[in-house]
Amino acid sequence: MQIKYSRHIETRIALRRIEYDLPKEIYKNAEERFIDTETGHTIAVMNAVIYGKERYIMVAYKHEDAGVKLLTIHPLKKGQKENRIQSGRWRKI
Repeated sequence: MQIKYSRHIETRIALRRIEYDLPKEIYKNAEERFIDTETGHTIAVMNAVIYGKERYIMVAYKHEDAGVKLLTIHPLKKGQKENRIQSGRWRKI
């Protein structure tokens, strides 16, 4: 399966000074996966070290043809994952 990066995620990686391969690692080894009911994208969430701290990081992606396209990445603030689940925006898959 081919994993591609969108232009947006590449911009976010540069702006947020995120290790280039981290989105692929999160996609492949996610601890949890959700459907975002607002966007329809699939969300992979994993605990990882970023900026010297352990935090949950999300990667939004979509399946395309014979592969997957990673769309965006960002560290989640404390309670953000739980709030999105509780509000119904993220549904566990």
